[in-house]
This record gives sequence, C-alpha cells and structure tokens, in this order.
Amino acid sequence: MSKRSVEELRALAEAGAAELGWEASANEVIGWVARNFATEATAVACSMADAVLPALVADQLPGVDVLFLDTGYHFPETYKTRNEVAENLRVNMVDVLPEQTVAEQDASEGKDLFARDPARCCALRKVEPLHRSLEGYELWFTGVRRDEAPTRTNTPLVTFDEKNGLVKVNPVAPWSFDELVQYSEDNLLPVNPLLAQGFLSIGCSPCTRAVAPGEDPRAGRWSGTDKTECGLHV
Repeated sequence: MSKRSVEELRALAEAGAAELGWEASANEVIGWVARNFATEATAVACSMADAVLPALVADQLPGVDVLFLDTGYHFPETYKTRNEVAENLRVNMVDVLPEQTVAEQDASEGKDLFARDPARCCALRKVEPLHRSLEGYELWFTGVRRDEAPTRTNTPLVTFDEKNGLVKVNPVAPWSFDELVQYSEDNLLPVNPLLAQGFLSIGCSPCTRAVAPGEDPRAGRWSGTDKTECGLHV
C-alpha cells in the first residue's frame, strides 16, 4: 500500500473535521476513518491505562495495529494490561522501542535521566520512537480527552498532525473519565489495576504518582516539576 501525500492527508483531515464537528460520537468518528482509510494504514496509540480505545477501533477496524511505547520504565501492571489487550482484543500489538535500552541510556546520558531532564528522557524514550513508528501510517488514533488537563480542553476529534505528517484522530475527546470507566465495565474490557488505586493518568513508574480526590487527573505526572506533557500531543 502506497501512502498518500501530506497534502492529500491534510485535506482529508480538514474534511473529516468539518463533517464530524466537535461532538460526534466515538463510533461516528471511527466510522469516518473506516470509510476513508485502510486498516493497515491506521494505528492506535495506547498507554495501557485501559482498553477502551483499542476496543472501539477494533469493532470497525479489526486487526488494527496497537502501538505500545515500551519505555522500559513501565509499572508491572501496565505490562500485564498490555498482554491482556493483545490476548483478548482483535488487534495486532506492536511494541515500539527506543533506540537504547535503559542501561544503554544510563551509560550514554547518565543514570536516571528522567529525574534530571525529564523532557529529554521523554524525547528519547517516547517521542522519537513514536515518530519513527508512525512513518508507515496515514492516521493514528489517540485516547486524549478534553477533561484530562487544561492543555487538552481544545482537543479536536480530527486534525492533521504536522509534526508526524499524518492524520490524528481523538475519538474519545469529549468523554469524561466516568464515561470511560463505565464503558470499560459494561464491556468487560481489560483495565490497569492502578486506575483503582488513584493513578488516573499512568505513565512511567518513576514519574507517576496517585492523585488525591479532586486533583487534576494529570497532577500525578512529573509531580513537583512544571512539566505537564511528554511531548506526544504538543
């Protein structure tokens, strides 16, 4: 399959945004993708906090690639959830690895880069590997929601990702956290056990803590620093 040009993909993103507006349902958004893109041209990025997005997409695009950014720093519960998603959903799990192992990075950058320069650590272990892995696709799905943080309140359903050169689709952008949990329970989907322990946004274990009731869901990410995003969505 030959990938369409950046100009063609940008035009498709603009048409999709106009057609779907601001509040189309997740199924309507994914249906638009299914009509305009081949399954092998699409990918789902999943942090393995839950399996809602892969499940929704696989309903209409069975066999879709699910990209798991294996940073080497994940909680054991996250790896367990990854395995459950791979085993129970109609998806093709793709482990996306950084150029260096944690040990190799420690040797070249110094130990615990995440503590000294979390932005560079994220760039090396998340942003660059994802950018590299997206080169073969025309479109990627993310689970970004508008209620997660002030930086995400204006998340569109469909946009063009200039940084990575493909269409970016956020089908659950209008959903609340409670809606996500309810859908997961209603459909008996795999879920990361850490969610029930107050980890409402799950990243790498050294840089993630549980949040207190009423706290911003992403307050537990890079707590104590001014960092709020890993760089994947900005």
